[in-house]
Parts: sequence; C-alpha cells; structure tokens
Amino acid sequence: MTTVLSPGRRFVASDGAALHVSLSGPADSAVTLVLVHGWTQDHRTWDFVLPHLDPGLRVLRYDLRGHGGSAPARPGGATIARLADDLAELIAARVPDGPLVLAGHSMGGMTLMVLAERHPSLVRERLAGAAFVATSSGDMDQLTLGFPGLVGKSVTRVEPRLARLLAGLRSETLRLRPGLVRSVARRLVFGARPGREQVDSVVEQLLCAHPASAGMFLDAIASHRGVGGLGALCDVPSVVLAGEKDRLCPLGHAKVIADELPHAEFVRYPGAGHMLPQERPFEVARRISALVRVRSL
Repeated sequence: MTTVLSPGRRFVASDGAALHVSLSGPADSAVTLVLVHGWTQDHRTWDFVLPHLDPGLRVLRYDLRGHGGSAPARPGGATIARLADDLAELIAARVPDGPLVLAGHSMGGMTLMVLAERHPSLVRERLAGAAFVATSSGDMDQLTLGFPGLVGKSVTRVEPRLARLLAGLRSETLRLRPGLVRSVARRLVFGARPGREQVDSVVEQLLCAHPASAGMFLDAIASHRGVGGLGALCDVPSVVLAGEKDRLCPLGHAKVIADELPHAEFVRYPGAGHMLPQERPFEVARRISALVRVRSL
C-alpha cells in the first residue's frame, strides 16, 4: 500500500527516500521538541505523551524510513547512521532555527546518539536537551529477553535468523494475525497490567512497518555502538528513562547511558516495560517538559 502525503507532511531525504512528517504548534515557540520513535513503530508512539505536553510547544514527529507512512529503506540504507542523517536533514529543512530538545525511544534514542557523533555542530549550536527513553548504547546482540542460562543464550541466536527472515519478505506490511501479535507484544514489550488501548496502538504500528526494512534495522540495532555519541552530549541537559521490567533494552543498558552522561537524571519506573511512552505517558511528558522549561527560562 502506497501512502500519498501532502507536501507539508512529506520530506524527501538526500537519497530520495520520502518520510512522513507531522509538525504542530506555533512557529514562534521558544523551543522545538523533536520526538523520534523506535523499531517497528511510527510517530504515533507519542500519541499518549502529547496531551500532557504544553499545547503551545512546537513538536516535530515523523516516521523513520521503513516505518509507518514513510518509504521503505533502500538497500544499504537501513542503518542507524542513515537515520541520524535523515534527522539532521529534516531538522535543517523544517526547523532551521532555534533551540531543540530531542527525545528518542528505543531505536530513536540510538538515532540521537549517532546524530551527536555525526553532526556535532548541530549538538553544539542548537541542542538544549535530550531524553533517552528505554534505549541502549550497545550490546544489543547479547540480548536474552530476560531469560536465564541456556534459554537466554538461545535468544541471541534467534535474532540474526529473524532479521534474515524479515529482510527476505517481499510484502509491504507484516501479514500476521493481530491477536497473536497482541499476545506476544503484551508479554514481551510491556510491563505489568498494560491497558488494551496501549497494546493495540503498539500492534497497529508494528503491522504497518515494512517487513524487509524491519529485518535490516534489526541487524543495525544488533551492531549499534553509541558511546561515542554520548561523549558529545556530556554537557547537554539530559534525562535517561528506563522501565525496570524492560526485556528489550534492560535496565543495565540505561545505566550505561546514565554513567556516560554525568549530568543526566536517571529515572527508573518499577513495573514498567519497554513501551514507556504508552505505559508512563504522563511521566515521560513531565521529564521532557522539564528539559524544555530549563531552556525556556
């Protein structure tokens, strides 16, 4: 299914990939907040967070390539580096002036790290704050999903097989039974007692992701190393948010990020899983808003 976008909701990256964009709020806002979603999700990841933000804040959301209404990733283009370049180009085109606060969930947080490494002048000249939400700076190829012993080790061998399987699919969307996906999502990416509306939102976005792109980005996540980018963010006001029941980006991964950012606030959420924008939207909005307010003072 091809998504046709109006010119205002369509941005074409330097390699020709069209991205779906949503920009809201007044142009004269003191700060622009840029929200970057994670793997197999899209800009709707932040739907539950937005109502808790200042309505006078300018907010830029978009779908990463291969996700939502954006074009599939091109061969060789499913990398975190390419996502970082997309973000830099999008900011230059749609928010060319003024201070920025960036918030990234999961693969979106990884994108922010690589952005800082590849585009240091953007960080130095414009970045007023950064929020890392349920994300990781590396070692994702050692993921065990919280299972101990031999079971956990077997999980690390499944990831490359799943990546190859998805990358080989030719369909434009994931053709899976929503009921099955809902059951897996509830157990894998959520913590205790998630709401049905929140689970349905995650599932709906997942089913819109481009399968081959999802597979290629799974490989990119496994090879991600973002510590270098974190070094460029040491002096930027930051917050690191982590669910204590996160199986995909475990608590220890968040601690590594916080340790690399000595001035960052490290916030843990008991009972929460990987999908903090759905599970703790008020808290996520509150922490992001604090970064915005600091810059607005």
